[in-house]
Amino acid sequence: MATYIKRAIREQVLSKLQPNKVLVLLGARRTGKTVFLKKFLSEDVSEPYLFLNGEDMAVQTNLSKRTVENYRLLLGDYRLLIIDEAQKIDEIGLILKLMIDNIEGLKIIATGSSVFDISNKLGEPLTGRKYSIHIFPFAQLEFAQYENIIETRSRLEERLIYGSYPELIHVQGTEQKKDYLRELVNSYLLRDILEFEGVRNSEKMYALLRLIAFQIGKEVSLEELGKQLALSRNTVEKYLDLLSKVFIIYKLPGFSRNLRSEITKTSRWYFVDNGIRNTLINNFNTIALRNDIGELWENYLLSERIKFQYYKGQLANNFFWRTYEQKEIDWIEEKDGKLCAYEVKWSTAKNIKAPQSWVKAYPDSSFTVIDPENYLSWIM
Repeated sequence: MATYIKRAIREQVLSKLQPNKVLVLLGARRTGKTVFLKKFLSEDVSEPYLFLNGEDMAVQTNLSKRTVENYRLLLGDYRLLIIDEAQKIDEIGLILKLMIDNIEGLKIIATGSSVFDISNKLGEPLTGRKYSIHIFPFAQLEFAQYENIIETRSRLEERLIYGSYPELIHVQGTEQKKDYLRELVNSYLLRDILEFEGVRNSEKMYALLRLIAFQIGKEVSLEELGKQLALSRNTVEKYLDLLSKVFIIYKLPGFSRNLRSEITKTSRWYFVDNGIRNTLINNFNTIALRNDIGELWENYLLSERIKFQYYKGQLANNFFWRTYEQKEIDWIEEKDGKLCAYEVKWSTAKNIKAPQSWVKAYPDSSFTVIDPENYLSWIM
């Protein structure tokens, strides 16, 4: 496989990198933000630029003197500034606001690995002055640039088990892949949360993630999770929110518009990457030896669908649907006033139809089964 896989955000970055605007590049740690930026700067940028690392104490000290004159001296003739891991710099939002409001023609790219830090530190001061772009672990539509359909299908099992973090394409051997993922989880995964004020209990956080890992495709009860972890419902809710803001998991709410029997008060939670999920439960067995292939397939496909929607600019509201009579559909998309329902199946069972209660309530909706035969057209 090629050493560098072109990222799907490139066109967005090109279009949104504008004078006197801040472009915020968000993504979990190790998803390739820095590698992308360096490649982008070498291939798509002809003007001189200043690249700063927000984790560097000297950079933090230099930027802490919040005067226009200080920033003019720092930038000199540069009109493109890149700050990697910008959330590490105190009052970074006010700093960047001062720069772009007072230095004509300045373009800024700031990267961050957590939404709560970026929101807190870049949010309000940069209202109307920033664009945000999200980078995920590799999407299948990115892999597709470098592999044919036979290669894609042959690598499906590997991606279901080890996920799609960028550095894995350079890691040879299953034991080495396991070691990489364990190091990722233990050293990087929760770093932003544990540095965040008020969060001290990493063991509870990991335990919560493990519980979520065993409930893929099922509604999650915050009360039940709280009982199992000896935490309050509010604390569980806070932890889940933080875990979503560092791009480890995401929430899928229930859909309801017509029926009193539709379930809407609980949500389902999925992992952004299968490799993280399998690392947390320490199960890297092959598909033939697993009893959770349905969960693996569902988690993989729904995450790939989210990447596809985002990278292709398809704005949709996503839900699951279930009634108290146990009728359910895995994935509902609400887009442009239309409803599209999708059922995810690992087996290529024929003649699966939408539940009659769904058809009756939403007669104008479409229904499609996504299985290993047709999945690529859904995520590429």
